[in-house]
This record gives sequence, structure tokens and C-alpha cells, in this order.
Amino acid sequence: DDEVFSTEQALDWFDLDGIGKAPARLDFKKMDNINGRQIAMAEEAALMADIGAYLAATGQPALSAAQKSGLERALFCLKDRARTLGDLLEKAQFILGKRPFSLDEKAEKALDSVSRGILKELTPQLQNASWEREPLERAVMEFAEARELKFGKLAGPLRAALSGRAVSPSVFDMMMVIGRDETLARLNDLG
Repeated sequence: DDEVFSTEQALDWFDLDGIGKAPARLDFKKMDNINGRQIAMAEEAALMADIGAYLAATGQPALSAAQKSGLERALFCLKDRARTLGDLLEKAQFILGKRPFSLDEKAEKALDSVSRGILKELTPQLQNASWEREPLERAVMEFAEARELKFGKLAGPLRAALSGRAVSPSVFDMMMVIGRDETLARLNDLG
């Protein structure tokens, strides 16, 4: 009854005598689900090799050394949510893309003048924060509380500023991956 199994298990469990006469049916949702599980379980080195092969097979340019390094640092927050390698690369644009980012439509809406002003106030707080996850989370939460903002009202614009998209990994994961200097530079890009 297992839906996901290794190649070795498949060889042990199945033989040609077990194939039925009913026509085969491809379940694309199930294939995406299984593919996502395989990506989540993959060793990072193997996943990076698969990404390289995927880029070559789809006629896309290979990743630069800096992009590979960034993607390797970001895999922890990307691979559990990706269903395909293309999906993983799309989610990785915060580390693979170049600044200044062009904003998607929802990110543009999230970065209205009020939100930009709030992020401008947040930037010095981040500059002085310890660049470890817990102190960084605490600094952002304290900033939000001091301005009587719910975290979601701050997270959306922060996500948009860091990634150019309204949907991305956790803002704190992104900040840890791209580091202090790049985080501050992206916030300063907002003007």
C-alpha cells in the first residue's frame, strides 16, 4: 500500500506477472506529489546535480558559482515546498535573481508608500540586530509590537522587498540565507 518507495523496493515488490489488463492512467497530481517528496528527501549534492541536468535539458543557462553557493545555502527552506525542479528554481529567485528585483503585481501592492515607510524605519533596527535567527525574529517582532502592527502586516512588505514576490520562503529564512549586507541593500533599494 506504499505510494512512495525506492527503486530497490520496486524491484523486490513488482514483476511482469502482476501487471493487469486495465488501461494505464496517469495521475499528474499524484506524480507531482511523489516528485515533491523525492525532492524533499534528496541529498543536497544529488539535488544540485539534478538541477544542473534540468537546466541543461531545458536549454537554460547553468548556474554561476555564486548562484550555486547561494542555492546550496537556501535548499533547506526550498526543497520541502517544491513539487518540481522548475518550481524549486522559481522559489529560489530571491537568491538566484539580481537586484534590484522587478516586483510581481502582488509584491508591488504590498509595497505601498505606508509599507515602504515602515520598512525604512525597520532598516536601522536590522542594521543593529544580531544576525542570528532568534535575535533577528525578536527584533522584528519588537519593532512590530512597538508600532502596534501585526507581524503579517510587516511580513508581506518585507517579503516583497527581499524577494520581489508576494510568495516566498519565510522572511527570516531569506534573511539568514542572503545575510545582513544583502538584506539591508535590498531594503535600501526601496528608496
